[in-house]
Amino acid sequence: MKKQSKTSLIIVSLLVLILLVISLFPFYYMVVQSVMPWDTVDKQLFPTEFTFRSYEHLLNQGGGTNRSMWLRALGNSLLVSIPTAIISVMCGLWVGYSVTKLRNFSGKRIILNSLLFQMFFPTIILLVPRYMIARPLANTYSGMIIPLAISVWANYMYINYFKTIPDALIEAAEIEGAGHFRIIRTIAFPIAKSVTTIVFLSIFMQRWGELMWDMLVAPSVDMQTLNVLISTQFKPMGAFPGPMYAASVILTIPIIVLFLMFSKYFKEGISFMLK
Repeated sequence: MKKQSKTSLIIVSLLVLILLVISLFPFYYMVVQSVMPWDTVDKQLFPTEFTFRSYEHLLNQGGGTNRSMWLRALGNSLLVSIPTAIISVMCGLWVGYSVTKLRNFSGKRIILNSLLFQMFFPTIILLVPRYMIARPLANTYSGMIIPLAISVWANYMYINYFKTIPDALIEAAEIEGAGHFRIIRTIAFPIAKSVTTIVFLSIFMQRWGELMWDMLVAPSVDMQTLNVLISTQFKPMGAFPGPMYAASVILTIPIIVLFLMFSKYFKEGISFMLK
């Protein structure tokens, strides 16, 4: 019996290891190809020589761009991704608290049904209506942020989380004279750190990787995000794939940094989602 159990453990471990290698291999390939000499890019899996020529070409003169354009695109990506994530968190926090903890809120069922209804439809279906509504905000940061800032998924996450918080805790704060603003600021927000972290990181990553919306609502060169700038460089850099791998590496760095900074709360949020 013990031998069979040990064999099963080995098989499961091997399967997990294989799946891990498969999932991480694209990242390994991207990083390795970005530091290879140009004549060996996409020809070798294991580098024999390292060079930062792709990064130098990308940031200095690649495809007719210059360093200031890449830095501006990076700044634009941060400028739209961070506020979008913050607004999603704040809206989700208020919606979750209101739906679960306000006793006199008569629209709870309507809101819950509306959220569930919207979650069944792909985002692409709303692309054209959203663009028609947001046309007055074209080529503005508001147009890049506001239409993507309200997340149905974030609202639903907070609703489910606040359902697990005892009503007695909120009632005790109300007896002490705390209003809803104070309760959210001093009780609801602090105890929801894990959910807030996973919502913030998820919305940030989703907004950071957005391409189609930015190309539609902000076609101006000055408003380009890093994703849009990279996509416009495929043609001029087609003969030199190394810089494209380098650009992809740069695009993933902020996400990796954020994950490492908040990995503890991220893991707690994932655990809550799996319950």
